[in-house]
Amino acid sequence: MTLFDSPAGRADALALGRLDAHAQAALRRRGELGALDLTEAAIVRAQLLDPALGALSHRAFDSARRRARALDAAGPDAATPLAGVPWLAKDSLRVPGMPTRGGSRSRSSEPATDAPPFVRRFDAAGLVAIGKSTMPEFGLMGSTEPLLGPVTRNPWSLAHSPGGSSGGAGAALAAGIVPLAHGSDGAGSIRIPASACGVVGLKPGRGACVAVRGRHAIEDLIVADSLMSRSVRDTAWAFAAAHPDAPAPVAAADPRRLRIGVIADALPGLAPDPEVAAALDAAARLCEALGHRVEPAAWPLPGAAVWAALHTLWSRLGVDAVELAAAQGGMAFAERALEPWTLGLARWHEAHCGVPELEQAWATVAALPAAFAGFHARHDVLLCPTLRTPPPTLGTLAPDRDFETLLPAMFDWISYTPLQNLAGTPAISLPLAHGRDGLPIGLQFAADRGREALLLALAFELEAAAPWHDRWPPASVAATEDTD
Repeated sequence: MTLFDSPAGRADALALGRLDAHAQAALRRRGELGALDLTEAAIVRAQLLDPALGALSHRAFDSARRRARALDAAGPDAATPLAGVPWLAKDSLRVPGMPTRGGSRSRSSEPATDAPPFVRRFDAAGLVAIGKSTMPEFGLMGSTEPLLGPVTRNPWSLAHSPGGSSGGAGAALAAGIVPLAHGSDGAGSIRIPASACGVVGLKPGRGACVAVRGRHAIEDLIVADSLMSRSVRDTAWAFAAAHPDAPAPVAAADPRRLRIGVIADALPGLAPDPEVAAALDAAARLCEALGHRVEPAAWPLPGAAVWAALHTLWSRLGVDAVELAAAQGGMAFAERALEPWTLGLARWHEAHCGVPELEQAWATVAALPAAFAGFHARHDVLLCPTLRTPPPTLGTLAPDRDFETLLPAMFDWISYTPLQNLAGTPAISLPLAHGRDGLPIGLQFAADRGREALLLALAFELEAAAPWHDRWPPASVAATEDTD
């Protein structure tokens, strides 16, 4: 028996889900609840909410309970202030005892036996992983509809996408299943679901996180990892906890007023949806009302060159996936096990990307840090939309759609986020707006390399000025009633 077995107890578990990680941890430090209680409450929320959402790819409830009992036996420790808080790892993250399928039918369900430094950091911090979150195959799509299953639904509208590739993380956070969830971002995969689901998503800059995966020439340069959350303080703590230098977390706004450059059009010259444009204008006016200097700006490099580099490098990841699967079980296995989108990316790369295209892509990546340093000499922060439109309906970005239609649909939707991946600079999506139909619209704030603290301080200020804590979707802890 647990505290949450009765209808009243399940209502308490749902109420706990409305608290962020810091507030949940405070209950344990005060002795009101133990780590096992926080874990059991998260398990109850997952059991109640996830059947509709499909946000969990793997449930590790029993191991989570064992972990929580061990933490309770050791007692609270001031050095681990968030110990006992439940979280979700992404399906691509190696966590001992859990499978690492990356959303792909080509991967086995054998549990991992080792953990990268990223996982070890949060293990040392006392977090309790209750399972893994869903993702599209190898994170190559901006919507979480893997053929492996489950298709993940947006808590704001079950007919719409939660984004991707960290879509399960975004959906679980928006619904209140857990207060912290891992995201990885190679072209916007933290910021996209943060925008689509109405949560906070920070993509750290290059080199601002301990190792998460094996070495890879492209992923080492463009992919960044962090824990997503519903509050800026949770995101700030998670960034500091995973930073190589483990600095003190940013804890408040900064009185310094910033020069904010606003860019409305995406790369390469794609205009935002009118609702997104209105949200951007409102965010700019909010920043101006807070005393920041806000002015129009322009991208620091030609959009066409950056767009071409993105297509070349992203499609190369499809080639890598095919080669890995073929080495595992032969080409027939790769064709059978991989999704049409992944196979299509590989074929597109082989047809369109030779040595000149690779040279151009790497030259663009090499030029972007200096170009952004020049931009940020004039503007402390870049403000732009996170996505061109509100979340699309499920099926719009399904991996088995016709590839020639799917390719522009995917890249056009995510056309604001990949630039910071190629440049290695940090960016954060904040849930500052909603469209007419109630779906979230995130706004993206970006800064120069190593300026995550500046972004987090600004995020604290915006969170206080336009709070989102009490905005909950229909499929969430705030709207779910126990009917047992």
